[in-house]
Amino acid sequence: MMKNMGSVDRILRLIVGVALVLFALFGPAEITWKWVAWIGVVPIVTALIGWCPAYTVLGIKTCKSA
Repeated sequence: MMKNMGSVDRILRLIVGVALVLFALFGPAEITWKWVAWIGVVPIVTALIGWCPAYTVLGIKTCKSA
């Protein structure tokens, strides 16, 4: 797996992922569908490894190196 995400992309994914997971954990109890926010784990993992499978399929590369 070669990295295909640049720094800005990784930072934004990390912020959005953490926000979603925090909402899942600490969001209002009245919202019954807040479990959907656990999808935030996906952008966190892709940001940490620097590789996005969807980018590979679509031929997108935001990383400047290689």
